[in-house]
Amino acid sequence: MDVVPVEDPRELARFIEFPLDLYRGHPYWVAPLNSDEKTRLTPGKNPFFEHGEAACFLAREGRRIVGRIAASIDRNHDAVHGERQGAFGFFEARSAKAAAALLTAAESWASGKGAAIMRGPLSFTTNDECGLLVEGFDRSQQLLMPYNPSEYGGWIETAGYAKAKDLLTFTLAGPYKPTPTFLRISEMARRRSGVVTRPIDMQHFDEELARVKELYNGAWEKNWGFVPMTDAEIDHMAKQLKPAVVPEFIRFAEVDGKPVAFLLYVPDVNLVLKPARGRLFPFGIFHLLLGLPRIRQGRLMALGVLPEFRRTGLAPALVTDLAAALNRKGYLQSTIGWTLEDNDDVNNLILNFGSTRSSVHRIFAKPLAA
Repeated sequence: MDVVPVEDPRELARFIEFPLDLYRGHPYWVAPLNSDEKTRLTPGKNPFFEHGEAACFLAREGRRIVGRIAASIDRNHDAVHGERQGAFGFFEARSAKAAAALLTAAESWASGKGAAIMRGPLSFTTNDECGLLVEGFDRSQQLLMPYNPSEYGGWIETAGYAKAKDLLTFTLAGPYKPTPTFLRISEMARRRSGVVTRPIDMQHFDEELARVKELYNGAWEKNWGFVPMTDAEIDHMAKQLKPAVVPEFIRFAEVDGKPVAFLLYVPDVNLVLKPARGRLFPFGIFHLLLGLPRIRQGRLMALGVLPEFRRTGLAPALVTDLAAALNRKGYLQSTIGWTLEDNDDVNNLILNFGSTRSSVHRIFAKPLAA
């Protein structure tokens, strides 16, 4: 078996397309768009590379590709957390042997860059797709959430990795009916703080995006593994998500006219992307355009409250108004997450609304030899 670096466009195409063969006919896996994957992996197109670097590797047995991995380092992560971290991501393998060889190659590259610890899967940070699915294999892959075979966890542990943190995801079926306690907390917040929630104003999208930038980094700055997103990274994510935006599903909470919290809920476009098998053209674009109006399920991707306004009921107020909007649109199922396993306040809020835990993604860690 050989593990070789990806050094030219042809090899990058093979790196991107390998999962299409690996998961051929799989009932739950959904192929990302090849064009999006190429953007994610290309310096100059993905703003991650303004503060990070990465290397991609392919595992081969003879001429057959049997796995892939990307190794990365992020200078912003190291500056925030005071450590030298390497990360592995975009991980796929046909066998334990391929997995071990790929992880060894990623670790060697990261060590050469001065990393003292390896974590993953991170493709490339916790702001991107992250975690290995370890619970919830019997449901279709959700928007921007990883899916993988159940064997991967054992293969990674055999290579010397241990659990660093679990990320939880929940599901909730519509119609959405907040419990009496939930409604009481929401109404109390409205009376005491005068909070008002409103949908995003798409006519002033740039101004609204500036508010998201301020709230996002302020609300999550103390979370485990969090690295503030740069303006360029938030602009990039917004450009990707904008075609699927339903304005009523992105909401701000304001106190005295100042935005202090927001939530982001996006229709699950995976439902219409699955038949495209990673390609928008020539026919994938029709699946997308015809299917978007018919989507009736989605994902609550983010709910952030500035620290000084937590425990005031603002989050329940936002969720209550989102629930009303989802009911008006006829949404029948929602995915909520991910959340950190030890974020009890948020997890209890989700469970108290009637949700059930549906999947777990795990981030692993391994010290690297000096």
